[in-house]
Amino acid sequence: MSRYTGAMMFARNWFALLPALLVCSCGTFNFYTQALDGQMEIWRKSRTNAKVLADPGVNAHVKQRLQLIEELRAFAASDLRLPTKSFGKYCDLQRPYVVWVVFAAPEFSVEGKQWWYPLVGSLKYRGFFNEKDAVNEGRRLKQKGCDVFVGGVEAYSTLGYLKDPVLNTFLHRSDAELAELIFHELTHAKVFIPGDTEFNEAFATANAENGVRLWLRSKGDLAGLRAYELNLKKNRQIIGLVLDARDQLKEVYACVYRSVETERLAKQRVFDSMLKKALAINPNARIHQQQQASRTWNNARLNTVAAYYTMVPGFERLLQKHQGDLEAFHREVAAMRKLNNAERLKILGTPSR
Repeated sequence: MSRYTGAMMFARNWFALLPALLVCSCGTFNFYTQALDGQMEIWRKSRTNAKVLADPGVNAHVKQRLQLIEELRAFAASDLRLPTKSFGKYCDLQRPYVVWVVFAAPEFSVEGKQWWYPLVGSLKYRGFFNEKDAVNEGRRLKQKGCDVFVGGVEAYSTLGYLKDPVLNTFLHRSDAELAELIFHELTHAKVFIPGDTEFNEAFATANAENGVRLWLRSKGDLAGLRAYELNLKKNRQIIGLVLDARDQLKEVYACVYRSVETERLAKQRVFDSMLKKALAINPNARIHQQQQASRTWNNARLNTVAAYYTMVPGFERLLQKHQGDLEAFHREVAAMRKLNNAERLKILGTPSR
């Protein structure tokens, strides 16, 4: 699922979920029981990083990655002012993804479907520890006429409620990509506002990217910093195209068409144009790697990008205002808990493109 690392959010324990389970439908009950089973698997398979590093049966690559993560945790605590109780353990799930996430939206609307969860409020995705369950949920939503996107997710966060372990699913990343993921997930434990997916993910993205820059500079790795900035620049260009397409689709859906088929053709033209422009920016972009890529993009998949990047420029402006003072930056972000979603979007929404 590209670089997106958002995952299912869970309560502290069974007792926190019990009131919701007592009043939920059969389908909802099954969802929460699979979530608890998945969390129990992670707990059961986790060992402290120290034990894993001392185990002669663990391969050198895993040990090298864990040593790097220990370095990143120390930097996050000392320089980024982030809580670091997570990532002190390692869990090998022996699969490529920890969860599979479902996004959905109406066929002619870019507004994503939302699901409600205890403690964290409404989120614009539904996550499953079993791929088959996610595919079945996606199929059910498609039968209702929704645009649907189902993708595997490498990282998983309980937002600081639990001590999340390092997972085998993200150890393949480069040093900078791994640093960004660790800083992103630790940021969720710093500030999280229930019910505002775009705010939470954009804050974590902006804070993590800034953290990677600071970390690379602290190491004197200027070559690594240049490579990271170049990669971010290319990603942002393509992300800009995706967000522009989302804006264009809002206009398409606001028009009155003589037939559903005409509206579908207008919708498809927006996606075809987006992909053509993306190919011009980066012929090897992941956005093109699937066969018949234009047919794999829909309103739901657009939201996998919008959830993470719509407010990122706003957070970057806020960080610049504080001239790199992370404590002041985090305080102002935390103070936005007092605002509603619309007020936060007004402050942090992207300027007109």
